[in-house]
Amino acid sequence: MKKVLVGMSGGIDSSVSAYLLKNLGYEVEGVTMKLFKEGQALAPNITKDACFSPNEVHDIEKSKEICEKIGIKHHVLDLSSVYESYVLKNFRDEYMNARTPNPCVICNQKIKFGALMDYARESGIEFDYFATGHYAEIVYAFSRYAIKRAKDLLKDQSYFLYRLSQEQLSHILFPLASFTKKEVRTIDVNMGFHSANQEESMDFYSGDYNELLKAGERAGNIVDTNGRVLGEHKGFWNYTIGQRKGLGIGYKEPLYVIALDSVKNEVVVGTKNETYNSKILVSNISYMALDSLKDEMNVSAKIRSTSPLISCKVFKKDKKALVEFDMKVSSPACGQSFVAYKDDIVLFGGIIEEVLG
Repeated sequence: MKKVLVGMSGGIDSSVSAYLLKNLGYEVEGVTMKLFKEGQALAPNITKDACFSPNEVHDIEKSKEICEKIGIKHHVLDLSSVYESYVLKNFRDEYMNARTPNPCVICNQKIKFGALMDYARESGIEFDYFATGHYAEIVYAFSRYAIKRAKDLLKDQSYFLYRLSQEQLSHILFPLASFTKKEVRTIDVNMGFHSANQEESMDFYSGDYNELLKAGERAGNIVDTNGRVLGEHKGFWNYTIGQRKGLGIGYKEPLYVIALDSVKNEVVVGTKNETYNSKILVSNISYMALDSLKDEMNVSAKIRSTSPLISCKVFKKDKKALVEFDMKVSSPACGQSFVAYKDDIVLFGGIIEEVLG
């Protein structure tokens, strides 16, 4: 009998995943990560659950309760130090360099499907596969393991998983690949794991990002694309590319954040038309269904998790990729991920290094 270790968050998806796997005849055990380090100076009034939260003690207790209902063992592993080293450090470094990071992408690669599996084995937990409640499918395409978009495209999480290696993918199961969220909720309620109105935790951190950045305040200018000063701000890191609300500037038409300058501590704003771009440069490429880039490729791609698939051409530029979109896209942001697909299968992905126009 194959043994599966299931990453348990205390939420609906991981609970149902563990239940389904046990029903399929696997020997199942659950494991929950402890990510919050005691003594973190964060706001005491955070009530909304998130991946990184002082409320994680409740998630751990809930995970234990679910495992008892299913009839499986439950483990808790403290990964707070390695999480701080990889995810929180990357988050701070990227934000303070005027880039837009995606903590979930780093966490999946380095922590959830990396350090957690390593720590579990080092702790004496034996398992053949590791499973989570992600909405994605693992396929074998082009002689390689790859991620394919889930049946429920509204819940699909393939975008966040593109950095997983061939070794990682060969030992992972995604039991919810062929389920819709509605179907999963029905199973969850029928099993008595959660109430019918159970909310989901979708955020990396539900408090003020400044609590993680620890940057204080630094006054600077809000300027237009011609350098004309339109207003002031208290730190460029409080803004994101594409942001429209909260600028505090009166203008004849809506303004959007076009760029952030960490050296000048400037926030550059412009009109809606100025948010559109047709070319980006992608670096730090991680290969999945493909093991290398061709000189020129036609693919579909995402520049953020919630965006639709966009047709584009990809040109190999040494170890980087020049991307030309068939139609201009709104607000591509340096630091975010570009993920390329073919027939809903992830080919490769990388980090947007530069927006070229």
